[in-house]
Amino acid sequence: MDADYYKAVIRVFVDLHNKGYIYRGLRMINWDCEAKTALSNEEVLYKEDGEKSILYSVRYKIKDTEDWITIATQRPETIMGDVAIAINPTDDRYKNLVGKKILVPFINREIPVIADDYVDKAFGTGCLKVTPAHDVNDYEIGQRHTLPVIDTINDDGSLNEKCELPKFYNKDRFFVRKEIVKDLREAGHLVKEEEFITRIGRSERTNTVVEPKLSLQWFVKMKEISKKAYQAVEEDEIKLHPVKFKNTYRHWMENVRDWCISRQLWWGHRIPAYYYGSGENDFVVAETLEEAIQFATKKSGRAISEKDLRQDADVLDTWASSWLWPIEVFGGFKNDFFDKERGKINVEKCPELAYFYPTQVLVTAPEILFFWVARMIIAGYEYMDGKPFENVYLTGIVRDKQGRKMSKSLGNSPDPLGLIETYGADAVRTGMLFSSPAGNDLLYDEKLIEQGRNFTNKIWNAFRLVKGWEVDKTLTQPDENKTATLWFESKLNQSILELGDHFEKFRMSDALMCVYKLIWDDFCAWYLEMVKPEFGKSIDELTYTKTVSLFESLLKVLHPFMPFITEELWSELKTRDARENIIVAPWPQAGAMNAALLSEADFAFETITGISNARNAKGISPKETIKLYRQESGKDLKFFWPIIQKLSKLSEVYTAKEKPVGVSFLVGTVEFTIPLEGKLDVAKERELIMKDLSYQKVFWLLLKRN
Repeated sequence: MDADYYKAVIRVFVDLHNKGYIYRGLRMINWDCEAKTALSNEEVLYKEDGEKSILYSVRYKIKDTEDWITIATQRPETIMGDVAIAINPTDDRYKNLVGKKILVPFINREIPVIADDYVDKAFGTGCLKVTPAHDVNDYEIGQRHTLPVIDTINDDGSLNEKCELPKFYNKDRFFVRKEIVKDLREAGHLVKEEEFITRIGRSERTNTVVEPKLSLQWFVKMKEISKKAYQAVEEDEIKLHPVKFKNTYRHWMENVRDWCISRQLWWGHRIPAYYYGSGENDFVVAETLEEAIQFATKKSGRAISEKDLRQDADVLDTWASSWLWPIEVFGGFKNDFFDKERGKINVEKCPELAYFYPTQVLVTAPEILFFWVARMIIAGYEYMDGKPFENVYLTGIVRDKQGRKMSKSLGNSPDPLGLIETYGADAVRTGMLFSSPAGNDLLYDEKLIEQGRNFTNKIWNAFRLVKGWEVDKTLTQPDENKTATLWFESKLNQSILELGDHFEKFRMSDALMCVYKLIWDDFCAWYLEMVKPEFGKSIDELTYTKTVSLFESLLKVLHPFMPFITEELWSELKTRDARENIIVAPWPQAGAMNAALLSEADFAFETITGISNARNAKGISPKETIKLYRQESGKDLKFFWPIIQKLSKLSEVYTAKEKPVGVSFLVGTVEFTIPLEGKLDVAKERELIMKDLSYQKVFWLLLKRN
């Protein structure tokens, strides 16, 4: 571990302990029986749709009567740890039992019937067995009613002598569950078994079912220290994207519990607590062994040496070090910058921290919103009196086509390196971004990656086309090329503004689609077709220079999404200095937009598409020159007729009093006709029309019958 970072983690532990935020106590915690370590609440995972379990209805004998009371439980292996039976005080069915004694099956321990509002009258039988050592809610009931605690389960998940049934000593809890159900059934105590779906907590570390357990651990008091972090998000000083996670954050912060930070693992930042005796408070917390000796001597009132001290064997939860990252990455907790008396960092003494803190955006996953994000915010306000970042962008989860989370166990996760080898890094990156709006899950489909690869090929082919042009400096720029460059400049400026809006609102997929359409449709499908010279001919220097400049701007706006191909083509478009990389090139600024020209272009493109569709419908070769009749109307084009004629191979565009015989189409309210005189087989056309008419008549009759 980094020595400076280690010192920072230890320093913060000592500081928070001195401030009264960190304490050591016997508390109910989540225990991983396989890893044999404590877990925080955030390290306990629950399957989205819950898990199947069995609800066992068990009879308990009421002392000194022939009557029984039935309790529903899904954990019969904890029966031996029962210390009470709880009912809801408003439940008329059981009011008369309050204060009476019940006998625990098999061991016949007497336990009282108590009334508590926590009990749900509608769940199970309405009676709750209270086992404070093995359930968080039961523990709280036990605290309210001053009930004893009987811990029958060892750290490894086996039962111990406190269960009072020797046959179960040192046997695993799930083995005991099966055996005791069998015993209950044979003894006539088991009334009913029914399956139901419930939330079962599992360890993030081992996937083992978590065991609630009383344990002596180290905790951080969270209520007070997290107030500013709560307000920061609530008041939008820190913005979460998408905003829906603000509700999730609020719920967690309003219900925050003390954070168990000690772990029983081999590796980690060792807790800086030093014990000098066997008493509950015979310990000191210090940054170094030398300080510990000094503090222990003063606290104990006797001389303490190194051999008299024993450092705590536990280590810290990994997030108890990660939460300092925005500060300690710049050395904020070093002696020169940290004020021990105030427990604050003197930012003005640390230029790098003063410059970079707070940063603008943190990109991370929603599942560590509380593990890491919330805790970094808490640490930021505690030590810097300010937020660590301005925005938090929360990505979605990649799922398969069935909506399942990608996992090794399901075998539904593709090999990213294999995809990169097949399609290229840019294709994989872009393919995943095509449909990944902030915070929403992405249904993975390899066709998305193929789309990314096709986009890469499109850009590469556009580059080859432009670099393949011969430039003739003696040529004058044609009017249609001037129109094309003016139009695309306006389109680019419009897209840059749109991109800025998407980026500002963290709509990354929308931003990518904006760039995708600008390059694929506007640049490749229209602009290059408008300006490219005829086969074997040269292009004028002004158009070529402008095209290269526009291509450079496109590479810049594409670079955040496809960094590799853009850097490569940037260096190939023109000769540059070795340090003139696109990654450090200035972002293009939006200039003026010609709205009239953009509108005219849309009309022109619809006209060109209409002509192309008409050619296809009538089998007219795209190489054949044709005429175009235009209906007289108020709509006219000032600049784009030469482009329409060039791209549609028109010999003439005319108007006349009478519309010619031919194929017609509409663009808005303007009608166009391609004359087919001499090109149309009248008899064949009539035959096709009559066939279609006959079909429509039959279809109409069928509709009338139904």
